[in-house]
Order: sequence, then C-alpha cells, then structure tokens
Amino acid sequence: MLRIGIVAGEASGDYLGAHLIKALKAHRSDIVIEGIGGIRMQAEGCRSIFPMEKLAVMGIVEVLGSYRELLGIRRHLLEHFINKPPDIFIGIDAPDFNLGLEQKLRRGGVLTVHYVSPSVWAWRKYRIRKIARAVDLMLTLFPFELDIYRQHNINAETVGHPLAEQIDMQPDKMAARQRLGLDRKKTVIGIMPGSRKSEMSRLLPPFLRTAELCYKQSADLQFISSVLDARSVDYCRQIQSELSLEHLPLTFHQDRVHDVLEAADVLLLASGTITLEAMLFKRPMVVAYKLHPVTHFFVKMLTYIDHAALPNLLAGMELVPECLQKQCYPERLGSFLQNWLNHPEEVAELEHKFAQIHASLKKNNGELAAASVLSLLDTK
Repeated sequence: MLRIGIVAGEASGDYLGAHLIKALKAHRSDIVIEGIGGIRMQAEGCRSIFPMEKLAVMGIVEVLGSYRELLGIRRHLLEHFINKPPDIFIGIDAPDFNLGLEQKLRRGGVLTVHYVSPSVWAWRKYRIRKIARAVDLMLTLFPFELDIYRQHNINAETVGHPLAEQIDMQPDKMAARQRLGLDRKKTVIGIMPGSRKSEMSRLLPPFLRTAELCYKQSADLQFISSVLDARSVDYCRQIQSELSLEHLPLTFHQDRVHDVLEAADVLLLASGTITLEAMLFKRPMVVAYKLHPVTHFFVKMLTYIDHAALPNLLAGMELVPECLQKQCYPERLGSFLQNWLNHPEEVAELEHKFAQIHASLKKNNGELAAASVLSLLDTK
C-alpha cells in the first residue's frame, strides 16, 4: 500500500492536486491519500483532515487574525504524519504553510515534494535556503523557474501549467462574443482591473479614463469586463458612476473571465496570473499595476526581475507593454492599446510567439507530476 500525505491551501491547489491524484491512481491502485484538500481532491479519494478553506487566508491582517489557528492545524498535521508516516508528502503551493511542515517531516525521514515553486526567482530569494532544507523535489510550472534550483543543487523538474491544457491552442473569438451577446462587428476592448477591492480601487479609475480616451477617438468600440462576484460588479459600477462615465458602452460580467479574454480584440489588465491566461488566448495586452507607494518601495527592494508580466518573463523579453506605478496613467495606457489596434501585423507576430510559449507549457501536467513523484519514490 502506498500512503501519501498531501496539503493544498486554495482552489488552484485543489485543481492541481485532483489531477495529480487521478494520474497517480492510474499507475497505482493501492493508494491511500490524506491531508487537506478541497472538493476536487476529495472527489478523487483524498481524506481531508481539515477543511481547505481554513488555509485560504490572504493578506497580512487576515493571516495575523488566523495565526494561532493555522499553527494549530500545522501542529496537528505534523503529529499525525510523524505518528503515521506516509511514504511521501506533497505540499501544493501555500509555501508559508507547507514549507515549514515539509522541513519537519523531512527531518523525520519522510520524502517531501513541493508542487508550484514560490517566486524565489522574483523576490525574497533568501527563501531558497529553507526550500533546500525542506524538499526532496520541487515541481515547477514554468521552465525558467528551474535555473535557480539548479544553481543551488536542489532537485527540481518542470511539469507544465494546467491552464495550457484547459485553453485551446486556437481560441474562437466569435463564439465567445456570441456567448456574451456582443456585436460581432465592433472592436472589443477587455478591461480586467483585478479581483481584490484594493486592486480595483487603484486600477479601475485609470482604466476607465483610458476607455474614455479610446471611445472619443472611435465610437465603434465596446468594452467588457469580468469580476469575481455581484458585490464586485456593484463596486465597479459605483466607481464608474463616481467618475461620471456611465455613457461608456461597458458591460461588467460576473465570473466570465475566459469568455471576456477570448472575445476581446485587445486587453487592458492588471498584472498577475490573468496575463498568463490572456497569453494563452493569444490576445494582445497592456499590463498595468499600482501599489501603495510604501508597499512598492519595499517590494522593489526585494525584487530581482526586470519584468512583471508573465508573458514577458516566459519570453525573456518585453513582448507586451508594462505600465507600473507612475506609468499607469490613461494617456500612456491608451497609446499602447491604440498601437495594437492600429498594427495588425504586430498582433499577428505576437500571436505566433504566444502560440510557441503555449505549446511549451502544454505538457499533460498531472501525468508528468505523477511520474516525477513515483520516480522519487523509486529512489527511496
């Protein structure tokens, strides 16, 4: 019997964990899996000792408020796995929770895998020392992440990104427009101001002012956006009203991110995973972000990379414009959007490069991760 301990801390980890478990079960029928997982992992046979939602805490204030409870959960899991050692433990993302647990389990003789690399290649590089003590194997989603682990003699493999499997190589723009009830003949600009209220409060005003500038230049435009839930829709409409921009032909959708990305001709969006999704849909984009000045000061001190947008990081060069902090203002954003709209030959070249990156990330993620885990077990 193969006993596997596993911990995922949020919905994306639950998705990865479910695909990994399914692939492992295709190779081994005698698997017992327990730890913490969401509904997808549980559906694949994982026994969740605690609700996954207990770990899905973001933000300094929220983490501090749940600190004692999180410590208690980790202590309980440690005691459980030390008393009943699994053959291998897999921590999926949630590095602040999982790496400490992995380090103690590894010290106790348990093989450990961490799935999804922390952004040590981007900031807080000092964490690499803790990772070296905590893991027998690091599974990364992106090829460029391997370099830092090889430099520090840490066993690591890249297994591709699950989104590259979910999103078709050839998106269907017109089908997406039909689903959203859009005019098929008009030019569509997608506006994605982030998922958190703090992001929307900083980014939506310059995004809407940019939309106003573009609309003044061409009335043959329609604007679409997708935010998380009804509360976010109301908040965005409130900002639009406060700016007296209700005349803009802008529709806010609830939880329709992929439809919006697929339907748009060009995108104006917040930096983050959404830039990867936009790249996989082969859409030209302008990437922007604004932090509180004090937060930006400290982040800049701890950051080692030249680019913020994932398409640029994956390409190792600037494929799409980035407008960060003081550069995030309507005239600059609007000029980059208009450049994409006015130069279809540049868009075609960008789409070709995006397709190449997409192909490089499409690796049957769950199967590769499972093979790496089983290979590590064979060395035990």
